[in-house]
Amino acid sequence: MPGTTATPSTRARDSLSNEAPGLILLVDDEPLMLRALVRTLEPDGHRVVTAETTEAAEVFLRDPDLDVIVLDLVIRGASGREFLDRIKRERPEVEVVVATGHASVTSAVECMRQGAFDYLAKPFDDVPRVRSTVRRALERRRLVRRNRELEQQLRGGRASRPDLVGESPAMRGLVRVIESLRENQSNVLIQGESGTGKELVARAIHATSGRSEGPFVPVDCGALPETIIESELFGHERGAFTGALGAPGLFRRAENGTLFLDEIGEVPAHMQAKLLRALQQKEVRPVGAAEALPVDIRVVSATHRNLVEMAERDAFRMDLFYRLNVVRIEIPALRQRREDIPLLVHHFLNKHRREHGPLEGISDDALAFLVERDWPGNVRELENVIESALALAPGRRLRLADLPVARGNGARVPAPTARVPLSLKAYERCALERALAEARGDVNLAARLLGIGRSTFYRKLSAHGLRDAEGGGRISAIR
Repeated sequence: MPGTTATPSTRARDSLSNEAPGLILLVDDEPLMLRALVRTLEPDGHRVVTAETTEAAEVFLRDPDLDVIVLDLVIRGASGREFLDRIKRERPEVEVVVATGHASVTSAVECMRQGAFDYLAKPFDDVPRVRSTVRRALERRRLVRRNRELEQQLRGGRASRPDLVGESPAMRGLVRVIESLRENQSNVLIQGESGTGKELVARAIHATSGRSEGPFVPVDCGALPETIIESELFGHERGAFTGALGAPGLFRRAENGTLFLDEIGEVPAHMQAKLLRALQQKEVRPVGAAEALPVDIRVVSATHRNLVEMAERDAFRMDLFYRLNVVRIEIPALRQRREDIPLLVHHFLNKHRREHGPLEGISDDALAFLVERDWPGNVRELENVIESALALAPGRRLRLADLPVARGNGARVPAPTARVPLSLKAYERCALERALAEARGDVNLAARLLGIGRSTFYRKLSAHGLRDAEGGGRISAIR
């Protein structure tokens, strides 16, 4: 809708909801309520099964594909809470949403202590909330399942280390493009934000090409001083300038291989014409040489800048852009492929754990926080966060509190305007209220900001008399 702004958690859910709908079990002894829930959930594509007794539900509990259970706490002839205990013992990975006609913070706390994901108030009049709660539970189930699979690989030493890590549609499309270039010798222009892994893509292009036996020569064009860039790229003859001993240059060092020109948009104007001629003629003229020398290379260039806009401002030659841009590859930002974050996290855990001792994995809350973050620095920032957390983590598993981005959360928290009494209880209440304010009432995010579990958060809310303002999931801290 025009004028609406997506929150980070909403964007994360939108990105991760591309997976297939799940298998949802509804357990309630009221047929009318079951039919209402089925009508609410089936339009989302879920496979919905129902049971009017806990005995009937046992058959579905053995189904390995079961994802989410919506469980009524008041079932004729049985205790919903006892059945919840059994579910969490036998199928701890299945998420449970409890339903009750007497929803309150107190009942929610008890259910969260037993492992419930969330709760819904009957008679399910708030259809969007029912659908969103089940969807969030399903996403949580899949995130936890993926975390467990990757942790098993981590413990078993089977985690692969591919150059390009990701299974999202965007990354699969990128791999297909790279594969299509296997027999192609055209120049390639890679575009993407800083930190997205442009050099890794360039190396993958080289490794899958017919030039893989030749050298891969990376050049950071932005780091080459204007006074020596021509000599560095094309080489120079002995005595060409004071102190010159003679050097072949980077173009000739890449002979029969791939020359990677990173940050090509930083090449100064006076060098762009010479670079264009070298690409067109496939030859270079070293500084001080009388004759040009042929070179057989493939050029892969990269930039985070818009070269077309630069050309329109006369800051980059359009003819050079056309020469470089025979094939263009766009690398998606990390926030555009959030479903790859769990795989990347475990890839970096495996990569850096040798330096920091044995590691079992990462907590589900910490992984969920990383998935929801926007990552302006992209994959490079994510790796830095994981390496930093590993260096300081006291245990064998990374927790939410170990993540530097979770501790600061990138937010400026305003100082309290009122004087807080010298009392631990008062400070705890203040912390709860500030977390709720920062999270705009989102219980999950508020709990993560404080570094505690959701059940603990609900228990503390109840202890301080803070009430559920919107029927669960969002809490108001206004007294």
